[in-house]
Amino acid sequence: MSKKKNKYTNLGIRWFFLVTLAFFISLIVRISYLQLADTVEGRNLKAFADENYNTSQKIPAKRGTIYDANGVPLAEEVTSYTVSAVLDPSASKNSKIKRHVVDKEKTAKQLSVILDVDESELLSMLGKPKYQVELGPGGRNISQSKKEKIEKLQLPGIVFTPSQKRYYPNGVFASHTLGYTATNDNGDLVGEMGLEKSLNDELNEEDGKKSFLRDRKGNILPYENEKVDPPHNGNDIYLTIDTKIQSLLEDAMTRVDKEYEPEKIMAIVSDPKTGKIVAMGNRPSFDPNINDITNYTNDPVSYAFEAGSTMKIFTLGASMNEGVYNGHEYFQSGRYKVPGGGTVHDVNRNGWGSITFDEGIQRSSNVGISILLNEKLGPERFLQYYKNYGFTQKTGINLPGESSGRLVYKYPLEKTTTAFGQGSTVTAIQIIQAASAIANNGRMMKPYIIDKIVDHDTSKTVKDYDSEVAGNPITAETAKNERKLLETVVTSPNGTGHNYAIKGYTVAGKTGTAQVVDEHGKYIKGHGENLFSFIGMAPANDPELVVYVAVLRPKLKETELGSDPVSEIFRSVTKGALEYMKVEPAENADINELVDKDSIEIPDLEGLSVNEAKSLATSLGLKPISLGSGDEVIGQTITSKTQVVRGTKIYLRTNGKNKMPSVIGWSKVDVNRLSELFNLKLTIKGSGYITSQSIKKNAELRDRDFLSVELNKPQEKVEKDKQVKVEIQE
Repeated sequence: MSKKKNKYTNLGIRWFFLVTLAFFISLIVRISYLQLADTVEGRNLKAFADENYNTSQKIPAKRGTIYDANGVPLAEEVTSYTVSAVLDPSASKNSKIKRHVVDKEKTAKQLSVILDVDESELLSMLGKPKYQVELGPGGRNISQSKKEKIEKLQLPGIVFTPSQKRYYPNGVFASHTLGYTATNDNGDLVGEMGLEKSLNDELNEEDGKKSFLRDRKGNILPYENEKVDPPHNGNDIYLTIDTKIQSLLEDAMTRVDKEYEPEKIMAIVSDPKTGKIVAMGNRPSFDPNINDITNYTNDPVSYAFEAGSTMKIFTLGASMNEGVYNGHEYFQSGRYKVPGGGTVHDVNRNGWGSITFDEGIQRSSNVGISILLNEKLGPERFLQYYKNYGFTQKTGINLPGESSGRLVYKYPLEKTTTAFGQGSTVTAIQIIQAASAIANNGRMMKPYIIDKIVDHDTSKTVKDYDSEVAGNPITAETAKNERKLLETVVTSPNGTGHNYAIKGYTVAGKTGTAQVVDEHGKYIKGHGENLFSFIGMAPANDPELVVYVAVLRPKLKETELGSDPVSEIFRSVTKGALEYMKVEPAENADINELVDKDSIEIPDLEGLSVNEAKSLATSLGLKPISLGSGDEVIGQTITSKTQVVRGTKIYLRTNGKNKMPSVIGWSKVDVNRLSELFNLKLTIKGSGYITSQSIKKNAELRDRDFLSVELNKPQEKVEKDKQVKVEIQE
């Protein structure tokens, strides 16, 4: 019995041993397989381990910052927040504090002030049957300061989700130059316009990563080495733009845009000695923080247009440089038959008689320039200068979207009109580059707006942009002589640039009044239907700045000049910039007297069309007012060659029906002139200024009508006279 029991015991031990051995063998095989195999049952073992025991955290990097020339941020990445409200009471379950919105009316009322959202709109959002809601557009991308204000309210259920956004501290400020960014599907900022787009690869950042191990409970293992892939912040961009001067430009453009509502404004301020663009702007513009864009074109570099008489300075420079210009030589102004076909007229079709070429430049005579081109310089020689000035190619400024303009130079008339800025098109940045040759003693400087690109992490300069000479189209002597003549455009009684005089500083420059082509290819006619411009250099003897301003089709009143909006920008920006740059004012009594009171000679307007007469008068600084419905001027209230001050009103009689103007506030001299123009039978009572008139405003005005006016002194003058009498009596 014992032997039989022992037999079964031994058999059991053997089976146990065999089963155990088989188990261990299978375990070893399994372990070996697991060690050698990548996947088990279709699952990647490494990925499984990484998922359960490896942890990584993103180390965020920042997009590069765009700075001005002085290191002031113009575009930077900042943290913003989206405001949400938790509405479900279950969020507060098992919590000592309330984690959902408790008082919806109070929450809506207090948040509406900070988020600038209507209280009823917020209350509607807070009433939705959802666990959590975002508080609309007003609650997106709010600043750190707004977040802190909301937190101080201690409103239950209000939560914040952080995100990165691009921030432009100055709002509408060189917006077309800077551009803007948008967020792509991965939540990254991507440049969509301007430098943000063209330099996207330089500005773009690369996030880093920190990896480490954890146990099955999720605790980080303390003795494991962390693996860190450091972030790479985007490169920083430093511009040549100076915030102080750009601010002057932005403010001036905003004032003019509001007052005159033009179709476009383009303006550039440059350093002619280096080619640096210190300010550049457009209207219409936009705020890149909200992207309220109506114009996607950076007009100073992308918009090609017929520039008008500002182009005459380059024809003049070519003539001087070739030694064919004699400023004291006379020519007959008014009209000129172009050899090969066509006729060119001055803005004053009657002309100013026989005048010198210097006076022709001052008066902006198309005839004078046409003679220089065809009879002195020659079209082919001028074409070479035109190309040397850079007008047939892009300047290469480091901005996207530059245009090269269009040369129209096949027929004799086209060649002639190109010499005074019609037909062929150019860009504002081309004008700035070409004008630098005149301002910089013959050395034409390539314009640039990026100063350097810097590695944010190492502070090392990745790329440096230096000044570059784009050509030498004229000599230093030619440039100096030309600046002296262009200074008289501003200072001479015959000059068209009186409006651009700056008290304390000399200015050399040239005005431009270009015709504008409509969608049918025809020139638009009418008061203000032009592109008005000015290219100016200051101080004239050694320019520190070249400034170009162009205003397209401003809404002008009858008494307003085309130069008014342009000069408003030019004078305020140039004077402010020179003072900021600590350029010493000139001790020049003539300049200061010109600004305070300058003299203009009345032109002969009779026989001209109404539009021609108005253009001529406004170009000289007068305020012409047409009294009739005709298309030709048959009389004027102030006779030609009379000397008057800038801004004087001159009334024009036309060949159609004429209307009586309001003469309230006129002086006795003014009403006498009107009376002579229409042979009126005038009766005057009193002294001072007109306070009543017998012929009503807009009534038809005919020869030999009876006109009775009453004059009175202004109340202020009356009170002063009374005071004088009292003092005498005492």
